[in-house]
Amino acid sequence: MDEWQRRIDAVWDDAATRGEEATLAAILALAAARPDDALGMYETAGAYDFAGREAEAEPLYRRALDAGLAEPERTRATIQLASTLRNLDRPEEAVELLRDLLAARPDDPLAADARAFAALALFDLGLHADALRESLTALSPHLGRYGRAVGAYAAELDDE
Repeated sequence: MDEWQRRIDAVWDDAATRGEEATLAAILALAAARPDDALGMYETAGAYDFAGREAEAEPLYRRALDAGLAEPERTRATIQLASTLRNLDRPEEAVELLRDLLAARPDDPLAADARAFAALALFDLGLHADALRESLTALSPHLGRYGRAVGAYAAELDDE
């Protein structure tokens, strides 16, 4: 890890104490040193998101992804972008983005996280059975004795 990333991480470690605007200002100051860097764009997008400024975060997430953001930040950025889209009242786009991610990386360590955000977006769309199915699919591998049964029942859910 380089010094720049250590400084970014230190800002995030102290974000709860700093507050939204101070965290955003600190990240913007650090990211200014790397304006065309995918990781700098990703960190800036996250800071705007943290500050509740999703409309400013969205294009930065997209630019970071288009600039070739590497894993694991790429998956994180995709999930965060989907959450941002949902907060911008665009849950259809969020679901599509997360389904594409899950199709490409079904065994990603953040797959359950992606499913959780997909469930929220599906719920917003009024697709309650789909939302529950997504939630239970994410949960079932972590259950004990009844995980397989819960997964099977989740697959049978429908909105009718």
